[in-house]
Amino acid sequence: MSSRGVILDLGSIDPGDLDLSALDRVCNHWTRFDTTAAEQTAARIAAADVVVSNKVVIGAAEMDAAPGLRLICIAATGSNNVDLEAARARNIAVTNVTGYATPAVVQHVLAIMLHWATGLWQQHQAVRSGDWCRSPHFCLLGPAYGARVRELAGRRLGIVGFGELGQAVARAAEAFGMQVRVADRPGAPHQAGRVPLQALLPQVDVLSLHCPLTADTWHLIGARELALLSPESLLINTARGGIVDEQALADALRAGRPGAAAVDTLSVEPPPPDHPLLAADIPNLLVTPHAAWSSQEARQRLVDEIAANITAFRHGEGRNRIG
Repeated sequence: MSSRGVILDLGSIDPGDLDLSALDRVCNHWTRFDTTAAEQTAARIAAADVVVSNKVVIGAAEMDAAPGLRLICIAATGSNNVDLEAARARNIAVTNVTGYATPAVVQHVLAIMLHWATGLWQQHQAVRSGDWCRSPHFCLLGPAYGARVRELAGRRLGIVGFGELGQAVARAAEAFGMQVRVADRPGAPHQAGRVPLQALLPQVDVLSLHCPLTADTWHLIGARELALLSPESLLINTARGGIVDEQALADALRAGRPGAAAVDTLSVEPPPPDHPLLAADIPNLLVTPHAAWSSQEARQRLVDEIAANITAFRHGEGRNRIG
């Protein structure tokens, strides 16, 4: 079957280290763009019947500019960049990809917890600065390099969002001997075995967010919630930036409650230089550039799943179809 495909923002998933042959096998002709600005989208997809987009927005106007468009493949799990109602009205199928980055995100979360628990970077810096050479003892203990060395075993991990990612993080944490507690799903009735969020927050040593960004989770963690966390606790957000009130988090860290935070996502990406969480005076904050998902293996799985979605669509199957 003859087909014309367009990839609108290949650079966001492939810096040149992926095998794209699976895509080549399912589409006769691909036009690939590293990035696409909003005003370029309509013209670039006008002749396509298959479009792949990671973050480029495709709305009703863009769909109307592409009369032959039959399938939009979102190169991600979230679907907020495609107008699903407009797609349904025009009989355009929409697919996404789930689960491809689970191992990468889990190891990122565990790396943060281990960094918090062990102070490895501070230890390294103490050695490089000569502190160990000058020590009167055979070792350097945490206070000597400004870190508290903790054990994860026995500590309490709170998880908000207990889907595939939340469950995978729980399993990994339990392997380190942590006690896992799960918050009620935001906006849903209480579930047996789960803890209301407000009750959970004072109980945990680490809080890890894995819920989607919805009307119920926007600023779910705000000033009130941050004040309930222990001064010794760690907040981790690898979900979506808007789940945390970012100005409130900056203020809370300056006030010492929670004790530390690590965020991989911000509400505006890429962030402006004056973003509240990029201020130089915020203590005990680690910001990474939305990279938790981005292992080469995860990105390769993503590409291969997109190709599988295109094949399934051609065969009339509903694989990963969300619209």
